Amino acid sequence: MFGKRVVTDKVSPAPVAAAPKAPSENGEDVVSSNSQKSATTPPAKIAQSKKKPVIAEENTKRSEEYYAIKTTIFNALIDTIDLSQLAQLDTTSAAEEIRDIVTEIISIKNVVMSIAEQEGLLQDICDDVLGFGPLEPLLARDDISDIMVNGADAVFIEVNGKVEKTGVRFRDNGQLMNICQRIVSQVGRRVDESSPICDARLMDGSRVNVIAPPLSLDGPTLTIRKFKKDKLTLDDLVKFNSITPEGAKVLGIIGASRCNVLISGGTGSGKTTLLNCMTAYIEPDERVITCEDAAELQLQQPHVVRLETRPPNLEGTGMITMTDLVKNCLRMRPERIIVGEVRGHEAFDLLQAMNTGHDGSMGTIHANSPRESLSRLESMITMGGFGLPSRTIREMIAGSIDVVIQAARLRDGSRKITHVTEVLGMEGEVIITQDIFLYEIKGEDENGNIVGQHNSTGIARPNFWDRARYYGLEGELALALDAAEA
Repeated sequence: MFGKRVVTDKVSPAPVAAAPKAPSENGEDVVSSNSQKSATTPPAKIAQSKKKPVIAEENTKRSEEYYAIKTTIFNALIDTIDLSQLAQLDTTSAAEEIRDIVTEIISIKNVVMSIAEQEGLLQDICDDVLGFGPLEPLLARDDISDIMVNGADAVFIEVNGKVEKTGVRFRDNGQLMNICQRIVSQVGRRVDESSPICDARLMDGSRVNVIAPPLSLDGPTLTIRKFKKDKLTLDDLVKFNSITPEGAKVLGIIGASRCNVLISGGTGSGKTTLLNCMTAYIEPDERVITCEDAAELQLQQPHVVRLETRPPNLEGTGMITMTDLVKNCLRMRPERIIVGEVRGHEAFDLLQAMNTGHDGSMGTIHANSPRESLSRLESMITMGGFGLPSRTIREMIAGSIDVVIQAARLRDGSRKITHVTEVLGMEGEVIITQDIFLYEIKGEDENGNIVGQHNSTGIARPNFWDRARYYGLEGELALALDAAEA
């Protein structure tokens, strides 16, 4: 299939490679055989390792000899295969051909490896050639929410709200940069010295940010915000204790009754996840248009138009901003407009859309409280250079946004919906709001986990009551509020 199936002079047999090191006492090296492990690890350590939870291979360190062997075999593979023919094969066939050739190279070079080690090496090399290299095992894990690569030798992950370092490493910064370019090229973007910052996404919708040298001093820095394969719902948030069942019912009514919603929170607080949950209550016959910098929303409705911004090309032209997308939305007969993240003067266009008959529009914003989110909206519009008086901007905000939902990641790593706040209007120069639900922290338990409680503020007839009644949901709203107060 690839022409030459034998190793040429460039990959002539090397001296017999030394077997990989036996694992160190901390049990982190995994490329040696089990017999070596039992011979070198003290019984106490073995007992401890049995008590520990199973740690995936990607979180363990491999010896330098393993990476030296892998580099040698990988270089021999690249010299042997015909990449143009490889590109014509489907992934399964290409992987089988690569595994055959790598097995042949291992035999010719007399590399001493156990069956398990050889299988791991075959998989690693297939990932390097066809996938995202050392990131593949991490991407396959559904319990990881963030992958943070700080250069070739430092890879961190976030699991259950806590950041931990892994033993995953790249061959060098060159391999890491190649993988970054492979990721961003899939969505028609580029990252290099002339354009060292890039936002992109994976095929599953996971958000990707790359910042490359010379801006990143220790090598390319890659950040991936992963999304669970199973789409979360408000019922799942109830199971995670992010909101009470009564609060989730009220949020569902807010989404179904076409309130204009702003979801506020810090980085990693779950804003996008909550926005996805809220959109589940959009009727299937509504036309929804989403505007995002990197498309990551996962709406389930049949009539969804997804729009994505575009960076400038090599000549510095052709840039399409969020403002351009939101303006164009108004010409596309939308019933709801969803803005993935409001971060600039497109806030003005979103408020205009909310004010002109596109009820039920939603967006997210970085802020620490509902009150601060409204202030940030005002600041963004002011920085857009529209020259409007502050009172006019505040009146526009108060007349456009119905509900602000605050999400937060607490210090124990848990994510909570801390405020459900509705916007009532203006009183003088001030926007008036009232809280419907609040999360109150009581303390922490013996494990350091925060103990708290979601409380209703006793509002029996919120400002969006008439809207809920228009959609025939006032009965359900009354029951949910009564149950929450009880």
